[in-house]
Amino acid sequence: MAIRVMLVDDQVLLRTGFRMVLAAQPDMEVVAEAGDGVEALQVLRSTAVDVVLMDVRMPKLDGVETTRRICEEAEPPKVLILTTFDLDEYAFSGLKAGASGFMLKDVPPGELLAAIRSVHSGDAVVAPSTTRRLLDRFAPMLPSAGKEPQHKELERLTDREREVMVLVAQGLSNGEIAARLVLSEATVKTHVGRILTKLGLRDRVQVVVLAYETGLVRAGGHG
Repeated sequence: MAIRVMLVDDQVLLRTGFRMVLAAQPDMEVVAEAGDGVEALQVLRSTAVDVVLMDVRMPKLDGVETTRRICEEAEPPKVLILTTFDLDEYAFSGLKAGASGFMLKDVPPGELLAAIRSVHSGDAVVAPSTTRRLLDRFAPMLPSAGKEPQHKELERLTDREREVMVLVAQGLSNGEIAARLVLSEATVKTHVGRILTKLGLRDRVQVVVLAYETGLVRAGGHG
C-alpha cells in the first residue's frame, strides 16, 4: 500500500514541486494539502495520512504548534518538519513537539524520498548526531539543563539500558554502540526497543531530546 503523504506549506509553488516529486514514486501518494496549520488539522480529521511534510513558518498556526496538536492524537501520522535553516530553533521546537525528524527545504529529492520512507517505517530521519548538535546549541533553553537527571521514568531502565541510551544520545548508531559495549547489533536493537517502550518514546530522536532534558547527557554530548 502506498505511503499516504500530506503537504502543509503556505507556498503553493513549493507544494506543487513536492507533489510532482512524490507523484512519480510508485510507493507514495499525496492525499492532502494545506496552506496553514488550522487547515491541516481540519483536513486530518477526515483524511487518513501516514506522513505529514510540515513547514514551520506559516500564518494562523505555525508548524510547531500544529505538530504538537497532531502528535497528541491517539494514532497520529508521523511528522517531518521542513525548515529553511539548518539547526534553527524551529527544528528544535518541532522535535520537542513530537516530530520524527527535520529536513532542509532544499534537500535533494532522493534524500527527501528516503526520509519519508524512513519515517514511515518507524525510524527517525534526523541522524542522532545532527540532533545532538541542535540540542548542544539550544540546551540552555531546556528546563533541566545542567541538573541531575530528573525524569522518574529513567529509574525504570536497567544500568545497561541507561548506558545504551547515553550512547544513542551521543549520536552513535546501533553498530557503533555494539562495538563500544562488545554486544551484538541485535542485542543493542533490543535494548533500544525496550528503552522506547519503557519511556513511551517513538524514535531515537525523542531519546536524544529526553536525555538532554533530564541531564542524562550534558551539552557537548557527555553523559
